[in-house]
Amino acid sequence: MAAIPIAVITGASSGIGAATARQLAAAGYRVVLTARRKDRIETLAAEINEAGHQATAYALDVTDRDAVDEFATAFRTLAVLVNNAGGALGADPVATGDPADWRQMYETNVIGTLNVTQALLPALTAGGDGTIVILSSTAGLATYEGGGGYVAAKHGEHVLAETLRLEIVGTPVRVIEVAPGMVKTEGFATTRFRGDTEKAAKVYAGVEAPLTADDVADTITWAVTRPSHVNIDLLVVRPRAQASNTKVHRTT
Repeated sequence: MAAIPIAVITGASSGIGAATARQLAAAGYRVVLTARRKDRIETLAAEINEAGHQATAYALDVTDRDAVDEFATAFRTLAVLVNNAGGALGADPVATGDPADWRQMYETNVIGTLNVTQALLPALTAGGDGTIVILSSTAGLATYEGGGGYVAAKHGEHVLAETLRLEIVGTPVRVIEVAPGMVKTEGFATTRFRGDTEKAAKVYAGVEAPLTADDVADTITWAVTRPSHVNIDLLVVRPRAQASNTKVHRTT
């Protein structure tokens, strides 16, 4: 009997990460859920297991390199790594933005992705058919006012994906980048505005149907489950109401 392929998902405690874990598990992967919030990923792992699939929870801060390296020792081979952990802080202009926010966004989005990718690349290669997914953002492709710090971090993540793909071509590992536009999840905008639910709600005001976490998870799962010779280099996904980062149709 063939071994069940293993998929590691970072930032799996909520939103896109949690939705991706559910969908990859349903697609036949044994999912390993990582995030800082241990209680959330344990609850999700239990839900997935009760549904008849396979899941394990592992509390992990992707910015802690020693912890990431220790986590990686558990894998001799690995099929999929989904670098989802990240996030935004603040929406201040460059002139007044807090350097601590910029630093934290860079550490989480870029250095966190680098840490996990470096640590697990040997196992992905050893498996003979590995896939790395980097969840960036349309912010990594075009800027907008008030987004300087997040845009800079996501540009970094985008370039990491492009460079890695060049450097490991010829190895049995694909590098897929998925760049979502406006996605309404339970925590992204609220975290960005430090719990200010009124500001968070304004991001989506009048937008009839922003993307959901399940929409993005479906996109990730589709890309991962293509035949192994097919590489989805970069997939941009937006809601129909969003033509660009700065052009959104709102009904009110």
